[in-house]
Amino acid sequence: MKFRCERDVLVEALGSAGRAAAGRGTSLPVLSGVRVELAGDQLTLTGTDLELTISVQVTVSGQGDGVVVLPGRLASDIVRALPAGSMELEVGDDEARISAGRSEFSLRVLPSDEFPRLAEATGDAVTLDSDELASALSQVVRAASSDDARPILTGVLLAAHDGGLRLVATDSYRLAVRDLAGASVLAEGQHVLVPSRALQELSRVLAGGGALAVRLGEREASFEVGGTRLTTVLIEGEFPPYERLIPQAQPNRLTVGREVLLEAVRRVKLLAREATPVRLSMSDDGLELVAVTQDVGQAHESLDAKFEGTELTVAFNPEYLVQGIEVAPGDEVTIETVDALKPALLRVPEHPEFLYLLMPVRVS
Repeated sequence: MKFRCERDVLVEALGSAGRAAAGRGTSLPVLSGVRVELAGDQLTLTGTDLELTISVQVTVSGQGDGVVVLPGRLASDIVRALPAGSMELEVGDDEARISAGRSEFSLRVLPSDEFPRLAEATGDAVTLDSDELASALSQVVRAASSDDARPILTGVLLAAHDGGLRLVATDSYRLAVRDLAGASVLAEGQHVLVPSRALQELSRVLAGGGALAVRLGEREASFEVGGTRLTTVLIEGEFPPYERLIPQAQPNRLTVGREVLLEAVRRVKLLAREATPVRLSMSDDGLELVAVTQDVGQAHESLDAKFEGTELTVAFNPEYLVQGIEVAPGDEVTIETVDALKPALLRVPEHPEFLYLLMPVRVS
């Protein structure tokens, strides 16, 4: 097995596939590697930790088909360190020779017969607009939990909704919802729970644009764009009944410029140390933001805003508030509330497909 290609092509492919490879602590050492298969001039690189799999296909100048498993991290570091331009990789009995210019490395390979055979998502492929899905993922995925003690909340719900697709994520402190009209990936009433880690990696893949083919099976989901295919094992279990959390009537409504609010919260939260909340005081006079941290200091800023309802003060985790404002589309946002203790809704009037619910923080 031998091939020649541009260094940067292999750097990118090894990096993409290697992000799915297992860490050093895995009980199966071959999973820390990247499987490299050459068939003609088509080179396929695959990394997996058995839950997430990323395969990348690139065109090279091939000579002799074959399969090898390279140590993922080390191979990537070596190729990245080579001088720019053309490079060559040749595989012998138990080692790979990587060379470019006057640089040459010899690398012991991992047993390719121990690399697992991986399941693929079945079912018909549905094509989605990658830019639209990338936008939806950026608005929803960060709201998923990172706590593996509650695996259901580490996933993003993909559900059929009004002839389209709805994405939902929550960590029990905030909830993000985004609808994709006309994206009929699932039959009405169907839903799947996709690990947020897989969707974070998918966001990287979608950055290049292009048509996206999606297959959703009973246990796996696969996403294919360009020469990259990402496959993930779905999370089993029932997602919380999130609709019950969304208030149907919010008597208080604040309307404010999105960018103005975002910059103000970022400034004020500089004084919100050690989980100190940011307080939003809403009245007919506008909006006031306050953060007070004992023995450190306080920050205060007032903004012009339109308010309808009963004057009140609500406190939020500043990081969660910033993340919601950052991903909101449009020039203006509304914050709808019932009182200081019930969930608040962040919406964008001209973009009803997006909703961000935030639990307030109780303060004395």
